[in-house]
Amino acid sequence: MMTATNEALLLVLVMGGVIFFCRVFPLLFFRTDNFLQDSGKGAVFIGFVEKTVPPVAMTVLAFNAIAGSFGESARQPLPLVIAVVFTAVAHLWRRNALISIFGGTGLYILLNALSG
Repeated sequence: MMTATNEALLLVLVMGGVIFFCRVFPLLFFRTDNFLQDSGKGAVFIGFVEKTVPPVAMTVLAFNAIAGSFGESARQPLPLVIAVVFTAVAHLWRRNALISIFGGTGLYILLNALSG
């Protein structure tokens, strides 16, 4: 019985670490060194939050959508991969979230309709 308790505790700790990493990773990825130089009024930190939170939220949502799609339709991941690459290239090329999001979503829907 003690082994089951130890295994459960280990699983809880590992899952907690994974969840913590998933929450912290985007903040580390989009981090700038400017938010460390606060003037005492918090203005720099607020600027950091305003600049960082939208891309962090979009990154978390994108990873969640991609992971969910791979879990549901692992038999045909090609439309998803093509749409993700298109979305990334379109965003890097045009720097317009609407074009990249709607273009990638439309391409994904089209490729799914054509493949199945």
